[in-house]
Amino acid sequence: MKSSEIRRSFLEFFESKQHRIVPSAPVVTHGDPTLMFINAGMNQFKDVFLGTGTRDYKRAADTQKCIRVSGKHNDLEEVGRDTYHHTFFEMLGNWSFGDYYKEEAIAWAWELLTEVWKMPKDRLFVTCYKTDSEAFEIWKKYMPEDRILYFGDKENFWEMGETGPCGPCSEIHFDRTPDKSGKNLVNADSPDVIEIWNLVFIQYNRKADASLENLSARHVDTGMGFERVCSVIQGKNSNYETDVFMPLINKLSELSGKTYLNDLDDPDSIAMRVIADHTRTLSFAIADGAIPGNEGRSYVLRRILRRASRFARNLGFREAVMTKLVGILVDTMGDVFPELIENRVTIEKVIRGEEENFLQTLDRGLTKFDELAKLSNNKEISGSDAFLLYDTFGFPLDLTELIARERNLSVDIAGFNQSMSEQKQRARAARKSVSQEVETIETDSVSTFVGYDTIETTTTVEFAQDNKIVLARTPFYAESGGQMSDMGMIVIGKDIYNVIDVRRVGNAIIHIIDKNAVLETGTKAIAKVNRTRRLDIARNHSATHLAHEALKTVLGGHIKQAGSLVHPDYLRFDFNHFEKLTDEQIKEIERIVNEKILSEIDIETSVLSLEEARKDAKIKMFFGDKYGDTVRCVIMSEDFSVELCGGTHVRNTSEIGLFKITTESSVAAGVRRMEAVTGRGAMEFVGTLQNKIQELTDEIGTMQKNFRKLEKDISDIKREAMEKEISQSTHEAKMFGEIKVIAKQIDVDSLDALRDAAVNLRDTLAHNAIVLLAVVIDEKVQLACSVTDDINGKYPAGKLVGLAAKELGGGGGGKAHLATAGGRNIEKLPEVLENFIGLIEKL
Repeated sequence: MKSSEIRRSFLEFFESKQHRIVPSAPVVTHGDPTLMFINAGMNQFKDVFLGTGTRDYKRAADTQKCIRVSGKHNDLEEVGRDTYHHTFFEMLGNWSFGDYYKEEAIAWAWELLTEVWKMPKDRLFVTCYKTDSEAFEIWKKYMPEDRILYFGDKENFWEMGETGPCGPCSEIHFDRTPDKSGKNLVNADSPDVIEIWNLVFIQYNRKADASLENLSARHVDTGMGFERVCSVIQGKNSNYETDVFMPLINKLSELSGKTYLNDLDDPDSIAMRVIADHTRTLSFAIADGAIPGNEGRSYVLRRILRRASRFARNLGFREAVMTKLVGILVDTMGDVFPELIENRVTIEKVIRGEEENFLQTLDRGLTKFDELAKLSNNKEISGSDAFLLYDTFGFPLDLTELIARERNLSVDIAGFNQSMSEQKQRARAARKSVSQEVETIETDSVSTFVGYDTIETTTTVEFAQDNKIVLARTPFYAESGGQMSDMGMIVIGKDIYNVIDVRRVGNAIIHIIDKNAVLETGTKAIAKVNRTRRLDIARNHSATHLAHEALKTVLGGHIKQAGSLVHPDYLRFDFNHFEKLTDEQIKEIERIVNEKILSEIDIETSVLSLEEARKDAKIKMFFGDKYGDTVRCVIMSEDFSVELCGGTHVRNTSEIGLFKITTESSVAAGVRRMEAVTGRGAMEFVGTLQNKIQELTDEIGTMQKNFRKLEKDISDIKREAMEKEISQSTHEAKMFGEIKVIAKQIDVDSLDALRDAAVNLRDTLAHNAIVLLAVVIDEKVQLACSVTDDINGKYPAGKLVGLAAKELGGGGGGKAHLATAGGRNIEKLPEVLENFIGLIEKL
């Protein structure tokens, strides 16, 4: 069976058992900052198992895209070096949400494996949890007892976390040993006996004291490794030999000119397996909106790509190669996962850009590694040297470890971490600011922020120290999430204290004022935010949300916020992207944002629990951000921008006024920066542009005057030169009887100038004169002939110039007194001019 048929038969089997076939969730998690990537089929049903969500069906089945590259589920180092570990894989699964349980799950698993897929029964082993006699007894209906094995907590008890839903599991293993003697290899992490399906029976809740209690409803959660099943059904000893991977590997073999061997020790074959696996991971992650970068999941992808680039170098590649595999992947899997087709161009561009950027430093980094290895006496790469490779040449630590292993070296990981920590400390010291001074304050004060509803309030002093005041209630926004803090004043009696900064420490909002104040707790105060500045900030913040969505619309779903600054004068937005924006893209982003501004959309906010926010697919959350139990959602039309945000905003998009992008630039590999202005800032920007335009207009006017004067000066010079040329030429005339004949080559820049010269010379001679002038322009001879009126009836200029042009391989003609022609035989021009009287004689 082909892999596509295996996948389809699994889904059709469970559809026949009344399961809802659901689509795979994106491999990039939504609304769950605790999870870097989807790493199991159950992730999208996590809320059901936790009891915080429901579905309108009790049975489900799917094939789920999974990535395992971090935490306890990290298969990175095994990839390519064995036959069955991958960073990206598909997990086939079926679920019961409080419906069927062990009896049906086991019966259907046996039916699919042995009756539909015809797996040999005598090659299957099953494991049960050490106390799960119920599952053991059910399995006895299908196979001998000696093929059913008990295991403990590590192997056969599944838990979602330290607390929460959990339960025993039953795993199905396939024996590949030639003599079917693999019983002792079950759960021994051997390629000869591999786990292909895990049936999890969720029946308990793990409490904080580690005790178990029965759940009110019992669930089934199964997961089958698609690639492993394909290898078993297709009779292959390695997942990489199946039609899931071989199209990619064959392409690599073709491009590199090297033969793929099913050999775990062959360096070239290892490299091909790694590159094929990593290309799949990167392609699916990018298709679902992730992109290589410097933090979080983005850095994980960058590490994977650079690891693959290193293996590509081992195959002899000196240029980007993974991008050439994307088309193969799209052709083989795009029918099941159409997001690959929809985002193919983006995937190829991102991977190519990342590969090419790293290739620029890879050679230098490898040379440096060799130097460091020699200095280490071929024993250990020091932590500081490993950090140098990371900081200067972009080598992730695991890449340095990989290269070190190839040379039988070790790496001082603790020393690397120490160097990394020291760099962070230096960076923090370099950023020393008011916030660090504020953090030294010790206070238990609690401030209530009322700035969403008002910019002025009467309140009391809770704490005062030097130039720092804490108020019980305050309308002042403390710098957070990229938005700058408010400024304004605090009025206490007859004294006015100007607020120059606001920071939050614990539950207290610290107001930094322009002078020291000695105040008692409970003193009444009036807090007033600078209204103009607050509105400028709000306009820019609301425009940032609109711009984020416009960027996604124009550039693609991979766009993610990589940083932002909301300043009263402008907004700055950093985002993941792989190339410079075109003028057309910038104009379209501006058009979309300004259209939303003109649409006068009311901006709504709602407060909801974090769990509720995670369930809503429309709400934008940012990986790595820390959210409290309660979050604030800012909505600018539910079909456009819905985002968790604690900042201040305008009430209606029309208040933004105008949105104008001022700059777009690169700030790091794969990260672009856009700056823009709104409202008063946009007016000032436009005013500045108008002033510059006027200045340029004035400069152009002056330049035009100077140019016209220059043109006149040149014309005068040309006229003088021409008059001199004519004066000299009249003395060079040859006589044909009583007719004066002038035939010569002159230096002018156009045919018009040549014609004018011929006329001027003829007029100077007045009567009984024939003039033939020539010039070479653009590798072609141009001729002008003029004849005085008294003889042009007998010797017409048109015929004379035609005869001359014919000698030059061309032609032409005109009137009796003036005619032009041309030819390409430049070499004959001197001869034609010298023998022009002969042509007159012929006429």
